[in-house]
Amino acid sequence: MKKLIIAAFIASFFLTLSVSAQVKPGLLANNHPSTTKSGVTLSASSTSELPPKIWGNASLVNLGQRIRQMGTNFANTNMPAGNTGNMPVSAALTQTYRVGVGDILDIQLPDSLSTKSTLYTVLEGGLLDYPLAQGPLLIGGLTTEAIAARLRTSIKVLDNPSVSVKVRDYASHAVNVIGFVGIPGAKLLRREAVPLYVVLSEAMPMSDATSATLIRAGRSGEVVDLRDTNAMSQLVVAGDVIKVSVNPVGLAEFFFAGGEINSPGQKPYHAGLTLTQAILASGGPTSPAGNQVRVSRQGSDGRLVTTEYNLRNIQSGMIQDPALRVGDRIEVTREK
Repeated sequence: MKKLIIAAFIASFFLTLSVSAQVKPGLLANNHPSTTKSGVTLSASSTSELPPKIWGNASLVNLGQRIRQMGTNFANTNMPAGNTGNMPVSAALTQTYRVGVGDILDIQLPDSLSTKSTLYTVLEGGLLDYPLAQGPLLIGGLTTEAIAARLRTSIKVLDNPSVSVKVRDYASHAVNVIGFVGIPGAKLLRREAVPLYVVLSEAMPMSDATSATLIRAGRSGEVVDLRDTNAMSQLVVAGDVIKVSVNPVGLAEFFFAGGEINSPGQKPYHAGLTLTQAILASGGPTSPAGNQVRVSRQGSDGRLVTTEYNLRNIQSGMIQDPALRVGDRIEVTREK
């Protein structure tokens, strides 16, 4: 019993000392989520603080409010952490966060005599200098659950301690937003990957912004229409650059129709245009036409990627009517 009491007092003593040694100045008084680090608090009233140029057009005001609301809904979602393994980017990455350099952790021992939370910064090399552990711990790239498990085995002054680890301030994961936005610059991520609209909800696209280009590892990806809800859901990861642009005045957008169709050629495109709508706008299929339609789209490497759809399955509701993008080529094939 004496050993347990002595161990408890030692733990309490070290925990008290460690707060001043590890916490950055002013952090103890900061109880806000890390989104404030980017200078943005997601709220419906944010537009009133922006320059007059932003959200000037009524229809684009609705677009901007919708983007911000989508981002707020995602930020408020309680998503459990999990082990997703390596890339590629997948939806599972929106459910986990792996700690990195500069992140500040809130580490608590609920069963100890001290009830104070203690904050520790992840040091260069992904190290955690926790006084009750047996030397610095390598935790970079681990989830909070994995860090807690490592601490439980490293704390020797307590028998099988209960350890709680949370990220207090996020700093290691960021993307950069440039171009026609009200608040450009670095935007911190609170997951390994987040939808594009979450980041743009912080950056606040200007009223004349129409598209965004995702740049990853120095290579530009496809151009995303800001009005295309499906395209805006694609995931971004730390290190990405998002360039928000406008279309030059008077620049029209098109898709291209060919094959067994009554009015082939270049056709006007608008956001939300689906495959069946595009076929009808091109005069409909000819009598020899079959049910197969090819949609070809230019990838980030300049090559065309072709996907085949069955019109009968779309019309029966078996599969979703796919949305087209600017520059798509559709080809209605002949019945075999």
